[in-house]
Amino acid sequence: MASLRRRDQQHGPHNAGVVLLHGIAGRSLMLRPLEKKLRREGFATLNVDYESRKKPLERLAEDVGPTIMDFAGGLDGPIHFVTHSMGGLLARVVIARRRPLRLGRVVMLGTPNGGSELADRLQNVGLYRAYFGPAGLQLVTTKNVTLASLSPADYEIGVIAGNRFLDPISGLFLLPRPNDGRVSVESCKLAEMTDYTTIKASHMGLLVHPTSFRQTIAFLRTGQFEPARPLLRGVIAEIGRRAAS
Repeated sequence: MASLRRRDQQHGPHNAGVVLLHGIAGRSLMLRPLEKKLRREGFATLNVDYESRKKPLERLAEDVGPTIMDFAGGLDGPIHFVTHSMGGLLARVVIARRRPLRLGRVVMLGTPNGGSELADRLQNVGLYRAYFGPAGLQLVTTKNVTLASLSPADYEIGVIAGNRFLDPISGLFLLPRPNDGRVSVESCKLAEMTDYTTIKASHMGLLVHPTSFRQTIAFLRTGQFEPARPLLRGVIAEIGRRAAS
């Protein structure tokens, strides 16, 4: 049985809700900074802990599905999803099996929609299989039955990919570049995504980067990411050119 945690709603039953799903071997605590930002922006939140290393995606979807539906039933507005890493794949399975009536938008941070090249390399390693469990074996680039059977998404998806890495071995030698040290930028992309952006952050850094917060909220509100902001140096140069003209 999944361990599920609901945050108290602060803004009443008529506001939009956001379901937050962490990645494999993660915890809801990792999404707390982003959750706090969402709550300050007026979203009700459900930040879910689930047994990511013990069950395959289809069983995890059955675990979290009833709690998500219960959360959605207490709101009159749309139900969005904000996910990190494998949490984005879980969201797709949940939506395919228990789609909320007022499904809103989905933001995926560092989700390996095309599979993980690291999982390809490690899938036959005993330590990897023991630690990451059955869901870890579903992260390979050759889609398993559960993911391959998903219909193309007919809802709005915003993909945020990181293009900085902390682990030089995986970042330089094991993953195609650019990557976030765990997932390549190319693997994050989804054919039916609505919008896409990259952030100068590592895989875990995506969870605390101010640009992640800003872009997540922008997509939830408008269905689009904000254009990349020019570098400060470029702004200063432009001011200088205008002053000289």
